Amino acid sequence: MADWTETYRPSTLSEVRGNDKARDAFREWAESWEDHQKAVILHGSPGVGKTSAAHALANDLGWPTIELNASDQRKADIVKRIAGEAAKSGTLTGGTAGRRLVILDEADNFHGNVDYGGSRAVTDVIKSANQPVVLIANEFYDMSQNLRNSCETVEFRDVSKRSIVPVLRDICRQEGIEFEAEALEAIAENTDGDLRSAVNDLQALAEREDRLTAEAVVTGERDRTKGIFDFLDEVIKEKGAQEALYASYEVDETPDDLINWIEDNVPKDFAGRELADAYSALARADRWLGRVRATQNYSYWRYAGDNMTAGVAAARREPKGGWTRYGPPSYWRKLGSSRGARDRRDYVAQKIAESGGVSMSSARREVLPYLAAMTHHCKNRELTVAMTARYELDAEHVAFVTGSGKDTNKVQDIVADAERLREEAAVESSGGAFEGARRTYAEEDPTAEKSASPDADTESMETDDDEQADASDSQSGLGDFM
Repeated sequence: MADWTETYRPSTLSEVRGNDKARDAFREWAESWEDHQKAVILHGSPGVGKTSAAHALANDLGWPTIELNASDQRKADIVKRIAGEAAKSGTLTGGTAGRRLVILDEADNFHGNVDYGGSRAVTDVIKSANQPVVLIANEFYDMSQNLRNSCETVEFRDVSKRSIVPVLRDICRQEGIEFEAEALEAIAENTDGDLRSAVNDLQALAEREDRLTAEAVVTGERDRTKGIFDFLDEVIKEKGAQEALYASYEVDETPDDLINWIEDNVPKDFAGRELADAYSALARADRWLGRVRATQNYSYWRYAGDNMTAGVAAARREPKGGWTRYGPPSYWRKLGSSRGARDRRDYVAQKIAESGGVSMSSARREVLPYLAAMTHHCKNRELTVAMTARYELDAEHVAFVTGSGKDTNKVQDIVADAERLREEAAVESSGGAFEGARRTYAEEDPTAEKSASPDADTESMETDDDEQADASDSQSGLGDFM
């Protein structure tokens, strides 16, 4: 059976579901490209339609496409040779004004030393390109700052349930599948905004059910998610090659996630030559997954699955017994930790940007490092309190900036003192506003009391100046950062 995500891929931009604003912004970028000649980054969660939108736009405008995948080809010389040449030359065979669309998928995978200058090469390519270039990324902030600043950006959000259900309904009608409305709603609910996963789940369910019911969706979900650890036992310890492959069909994991589970856990039972053979099979599986990402041809998943399951099982040279403590891939834990740190960093940067009237980029690059140095471990307590008050930070974000534990007494005390400082500043500001109103009233009312002597006027002015100085002193700590 053909892969439905390919069969029903949008052929025009108007068919892209669930991201109307992003779709319109993307079209506007393309239609005005001659004016700005900047590349664009389409970013958002996997499966929300970024790559489909790029190909649909090219189809609408009659632009041929050339696609490069960052996961497979990240060295500078490859990027410059393929993407660079494509971005600098038009086409004589079609396209408006000789245009072609250069698509760089998984552009957030340029990072670290493994790239051999790939990220810098991409930045150079888009700055010198005379063809439209689209960069597609799941994690926007994993891309280099220089690269982000060189492009326009369009965010694709998770597709809502009400946008996913009509897509599933249309596919069912075209495939002649009977269904309950509740079944489609359950599939849409379970995929958390990932339209591609919803279509894959629909196809998997339709292959084993004559009629789609809500009960079948719930039962299928329960059956698929119950056995990742049982599956690892079967692949690594118990089953032959063919049985291990069949076992993978009952596990609710994509091949990209499944290979991480196997890779992290197989060394707990394999050793020596069998471990080397198992890793060779996993390496072949990883190459097939790379081809899927490069071509968006999901039929290659079957070859990846063959190698990561049957290949690993075939590498076993002797029976394995006993109980093994399997665990989630360490790669996921590292990603989770990194994501949390990025979220905290961006929260603080946003507060700085809003308060100081600077960009998020400037806040992260030019302000936040100095705040961290000046308030390191809360040693300059007065300054740390003032910073916390000005940017309205909570304990979690004070801990991020200062490097202290968020549950420590000193961080908790700083947050409490900052709250009092903000309250005092608010009271003084409101008092000043009432005072200004009183003075205005006195000026407008000819019967208002006035001092009878010049000396009294002078004394009143001096008192006002002293009060203003005191108020200014009490708030000076809030202005030390910008």
